[in-house]
Amino acid sequence: MTLTVAPISSAEHLEFVQAQRSVSFLQTPAWGRVKTEWRSESLGWYDGRRLVGAGLVLHRPVPRLERHTLAYLPDGPSIDWTGDLSRWLDPLAAYLKAQGGFAIRLVPPLRTDSWSAAQVKAGIADPGVGRLTDVPGESDLVGARVAGWLRDAGWLAQSPEDGFGAGQPQFKYEVPLAGRSEDDVLGGMNQLWRRNIKKAARAGVEVTVGSDLKAFHDLYVHTAERDHFVPRPLRYFETMFAEMSAEDPERIKLYLAHHQGDLVAATILVRVGAYAWYSYGASATEKREVRGSNACQWAMIRDALAAGCDVYDLRGITPTLDVDDAHVGLIQFKVGTGGQAVRYVGEWDLPLRPVMYRAFDLYMRRREYLRGKRR
Repeated sequence: MTLTVAPISSAEHLEFVQAQRSVSFLQTPAWGRVKTEWRSESLGWYDGRRLVGAGLVLHRPVPRLERHTLAYLPDGPSIDWTGDLSRWLDPLAAYLKAQGGFAIRLVPPLRTDSWSAAQVKAGIADPGVGRLTDVPGESDLVGARVAGWLRDAGWLAQSPEDGFGAGQPQFKYEVPLAGRSEDDVLGGMNQLWRRNIKKAARAGVEVTVGSDLKAFHDLYVHTAERDHFVPRPLRYFETMFAEMSAEDPERIKLYLAHHQGDLVAATILVRVGAYAWYSYGASATEKREVRGSNACQWAMIRDALAAGCDVYDLRGITPTLDVDDAHVGLIQFKVGTGGQAVRYVGEWDLPLRPVMYRAFDLYMRRREYLRGKRR
């Protein structure tokens, strides 16, 4: 039977999310209210009168294209990716085109490949290996099939060579938690991580779950200045906590690590069902030797285990394994947790109005070029 797509209320969408083992926090109704610069709507897939899928769509208006938008589904939608995808994606395309969309961008929440910590470390140690994809890993047949289907159906892959696009990273680092104890996870970490966690405890670092977003943001701005990235404003985090906590009191938590009264590290954990994400982090330049960041990470991992989570997601990495590349330090830090590097299907675009889509693509390329020149 053909599936139909129609708008659903936030309450219907949230009820669907709560019935799943997990859904990305980027596919919850609250996330649409966090992204105030986008227009959001919740869509449902119906098999007859039964709701069988859901997705959060963020509509991005583009200068001089009037009512037409890019329809973006980050880490979604939440549908059955194992079956006939035309049943799911064709009615989505028809609905969004009728609403004025000039293109759809979706990010299937599916892996295509994974590499163990040992495989990643061996790749870094091998001078003949430059990228994660040069290392033989474990393939996921469902993810590979979906990527092939999208390509054959005319969708355009958007994931760049370095794994970081305008939206979601294609390469991530994850720590599997299902069926494991704290001792199992700690034992899977490398010696440096275990030593740093113990060092923080011996130094008297105390990690608490708090609500002082101003303290977090001050430290986050300090981190941005030191590490050369553009920080988000405090108002963004205030909105994020307000909207996500209103949807579920356990959805988002702020972890603060203090040493002798000084805030030395702070992190944000997001959880939906059985999946937990390390979302933001900040650390002081002073007192780095007390290892507040490791203490925060361990506290979040322990809480994710206690909540029955299957995965602790450390978010994006670049796929470089070249020791001369400045980005390799990121994967070296995360590989110490003993988890696995994962490649996802990535971002895919379907042009619904090709002329407008080409104009949008030129606009985005021009914007990135000017941004690069300003750097």
